[in-house]
Amino acid sequence: MRYTLKKSPYLTLQPSEQTIVTAAATIYAAYITAGHVRDGQENAWMDRALKAAFRMAKVTDETVQADKELD
Repeated sequence: MRYTLKKSPYLTLQPSEQTIVTAAATIYAAYITAGHVRDGQENAWMDRALKAAFRMAKVTDETVQADKELD
């Protein structure tokens, strides 16, 4: 019997997007560890984690002046 794998969609994230995804994954893992994520609620908690990570990135960008921004 021969099996073929479905072609998965190709996804490319910019470095800033990768950073936000990493932060969101960390936040989501904390929600799971704390016992907040119940079966069937995964998408809502992932959305919440992503929004929190994005807000942190936005506030950081507005508050902190990076070395390259000094020029």
